[in-house]
Amino acid sequence: MWNWVTQLEKLKKESRPASLVTVASVEGSAPREVGAKMIVLEDGIFFGTIGGGNLEHLAIEEARKLLSFGTSTKIRFPLGAKTGQCCGGIVELLFESLHTGPQLYIFGAGHVGQALAKALNESTFTVHLIDEREEWISQAPQGVLGHCADPEIFISQHSFHSSKTYFVVMTHKHDLDETLLKLLLNKPHKYLGLIGSKSKWERFQQRLLARGISENHLESVKCPIGIRSFGKHPSEIAVSIGAEILNIHYYKEQEANE
Repeated sequence: MWNWVTQLEKLKKESRPASLVTVASVEGSAPREVGAKMIVLEDGIFFGTIGGGNLEHLAIEEARKLLSFGTSTKIRFPLGAKTGQCCGGIVELLFESLHTGPQLYIFGAGHVGQALAKALNESTFTVHLIDEREEWISQAPQGVLGHCADPEIFISQHSFHSSKTYFVVMTHKHDLDETLLKLLLNKPHKYLGLIGSKSKWERFQQRLLARGISENHLESVKCPIGIRSFGKHPSEIAVSIGAEILNIHYYKEQEANE
């Protein structure tokens, strides 16, 4: 039996939306039993099988459509002429769209990074914590996706989705912050925040402009970050930043639905 749980965990770590298709019920003759599963990705790549044939083709197309909206549902498929199958039974499939919510990538697993990851861990966001220091990543809160990796390599190898991607840069080195900022400016995103003071951001802007980054690109950077000064303790800074990110996400989402 294939390990669909492991496959889903791998896709979650890669922030790849997926539809989990499960045979929820069967009436009469059908190609697979109740509980059979298949995972479908946005591009039509799939893992596992719910029986093959035209039923599987229809299920893949439906899964891709639902993924584009991030919705889940149940659909009954009579296995007759309409579906191009001759089993004669009825199969009800459960489509669950997974990993379609907003993704938060925190670069830097120091005290504030840990606090921010903890603050948004059980929110609508899937939280990623990226740092090459294993001793800090090992402290990531349970439920947070910790990536012990060189952040520059992580960025170069990862896929991001524009309308649902939030970046926060807060590493332990100013020069690394600047390098990551330059890389992330070229990646699709809804929010790009840099921890630091106004004077830090002024210095960064001068250096980034000298490195060929346009002023229009720099306008997408938020620095300082946070909705207001809540204090200097890591947990207080994290609450301020987390509130800003949630406000942007829900305000823009509400705007889009009006």
